[in-house]
Amino acid sequence: MKHSRSLAVVLASGLFAASAANAQDIYKSGVGGVYTGLNYTFMNLDAGGEDADVGTLSAKAGVMATPFLGFEARGGFGVDDDRVRGIDYSVDNFFGGYATFNIANESPITPYAVLGFTRVEVEAEGPFNTVTDDESDVSYGVGLNMAFARNVSGNLEYMRYYDDDDVTVDGLGVGVQFNF
Repeated sequence: MKHSRSLAVVLASGLFAASAANAQDIYKSGVGGVYTGLNYTFMNLDAGGEDADVGTLSAKAGVMATPFLGFEARGGFGVDDDRVRGIDYSVDNFFGGYATFNIANESPITPYAVLGFTRVEVEAEGPFNTVTDDESDVSYGVGLNMAFARNVSGNLEYMRYYDDDDVTVDGLGVGVQFNF
């Protein structure tokens, strides 16, 4: 009984050490393991035939499960509204969970696709009325991570965050990611 416990502890320690070493070398570009990041996204709101351009700031945290698959959570809020025909359009906030499908390679550029769910709250405020739409939808997109240093990379990404009823929210984001 004592030998089996000792064997289990030694085996678990070995697996932990091997997985930690492997997690640090998932990509030669320095991407891998646990990461966090910040993005500024130029969002386009198409609401009821009106087209507004707004800006958001968001944060993300994630983990690379394999060199090809990652999971992340994102949350953000609007920082720039747009006025169209006397109506102010804005993204109040958004958050979601996503899977990333990465094309692991030896270069510093890693292309990826994103699939997940996003909850978005958009608002249209006129002189006499305010309309808020707070819904969830399937989100998808594509992007590129580019390594600047071993633990720092930048990204460029297009996402369709929300497309339901008469509201569509698309975004082109640029950001920085820190890998641990």
